[in-house]
This record gives sequence, C-alpha cells and structure tokens, in this order.
Amino acid sequence: MEKIIEVEGLTHIYNAGQGNAIIALDNIDLAIAKGEFVAIIGPNGSGKSTLAKHFNALLLPSTGRVTVKGMDTKDAKQIWAIRRTAGMVFQNPDNQIVATMVEEDVAFGPENLGVPTPEIRQRVDEALQAVEMAPYREHSPHALSGGQKQRVAIAGVIAMRPECIILDEPTAMLDPAGRAEVLATVKRLKQQEKITVVLITHFMEEAADADRVIVMEQGRVVMEGSPYEVFARVDELKAAGLDVPQITELGHRLYAGGVDIPPTILNVEELVEALCPSP
Repeated sequence: MEKIIEVEGLTHIYNAGQGNAIIALDNIDLAIAKGEFVAIIGPNGSGKSTLAKHFNALLLPSTGRVTVKGMDTKDAKQIWAIRRTAGMVFQNPDNQIVATMVEEDVAFGPENLGVPTPEIRQRVDEALQAVEMAPYREHSPHALSGGQKQRVAIAGVIAMRPECIILDEPTAMLDPAGRAEVLATVKRLKQQEKITVVLITHFMEEAADADRVIVMEQGRVVMEGSPYEVFARVDELKAAGLDVPQITELGHRLYAGGVDIPPTILNVEELVEALCPSP
C-alpha cells in the first residue's frame, strides 16, 4: 500500500543543548498509508501534538527523518509542497479564520498559492459542499457556532487540495454537538473524498471510528492496531492514564462478568446486537 507519511527514528528535543532540554519524541518509527484514517491518542505530554507538527514540517526532527509523499521535511525547498500535500487544522478555529466572510476565508489559501480566480471559485464551492457549510458562505465566520467555525477551517484546508489532513485536537474546545459535526465531516472526507486523515484526539469515541489507533506515552509509540485491538487492552490503557469509549467500558465489564459477548464493543449498535442477536 502506498505510504503518504513515513517516520524513521524520529526524535524531537525541545531546548536542545540547554539545561532544561525535554525529549518530546523518542526514536519513533511509523508509516501512514494513502487513504487511511489514523487516530493518535495519549495522555497530556505524550508527544502526540509534537508528532503531528512534524507531519507538515511545522517542526523538524532533532534526529531521524520524516517524509511526506517522499519529500524530506528537512529540505527547505520542499516546505510549501509538503504543506500543500498535508494540511493542518488546529484546536482553535479562531486562530485559522482570517476573513470577514466564510467564502473569503475558504478562498484565502488557494489565493496565496496563486490559483486562478475561476478555479478558486470552484474549489471554494466544492470545499463548502464537502463540510456542508455552503448555505453559510456569505455569513461572518465569527457569528457561527464552534462546530461550524471548525468546519469552515477544515474547508479552508480542503480548498488547498491536500492529499492528507492532520487535525490536532480539533474538537477539544467544542460542545458535544460541535464534536459530532466535526467528526461526521472527517469521516465523510475520508469516505467520499478519499483524503488521508490523521486525527489527534483525547476523545476515545472519536478514535474508535479510525482505521488504526496509535497510542503514545512519554514520547514513544506504545501500542497500535485497529480500534478493536487497541481498546481490548482496557487495563493497559488505564495504566497509561487513558480511558476507553464508555460503551467499550460497559462491554468489558459485562464480558469480565461472564456475559457471552465479544471482548471488545465499540458502539451501542454492537452491544445491542451482542445482547439481543438478530434472528
């Protein structure tokens, strides 16, 4: 399978050479395939956001190597090509919104890339449709809800036509309704637009929807696999200071209590089917 991001021996040290140096990432190896939806989870300070910033060259390795579609992030000549390939969406959408009208904000990135005006219009239309914000194209972004703002921020990245979108805790500041809006958008982009998605999150229910979950602790990858494989290791996750989806916790307790259900349950529908199988 074609790899879009490859990480080899990545170590990142903040304040290197100083008395207060911090090893944020410690000799990480991983790869993300084209079209994959990967969730990266871990306790605060585990290095997951630092890792995300390496995926589009916002940070560079202290040692090791990161490539995006074969482009080395340390190659200064490739920086803009890397960032066009791997777009970044941050935790606070207000930090990414720069215009006074939604469609102007979405057009900002393509304009800076020198995209011709007719194509910019087409990209803005497609991006707003992809995040279901077309009816709000003439609204002020600052009058929108948190979830809507984040969808506009995602549209701004989509309009730059990336092959991969990296979302660094995009729902951390949102209420449950806003989180649901953004997660639905992410899943739709993966399924319909075939965009590679890397989601940094501390919400386990969001990670449960990924193709693969990577667990970080103290700057290292300590676990990875499908959501079923990772969330089956309930005790290990809790020992690392993490939780599991609530429905998984319930299923785990029922299974441990002798109820005849699968050892890993990820959603309500699976639990209902396990307890009351269809005839």
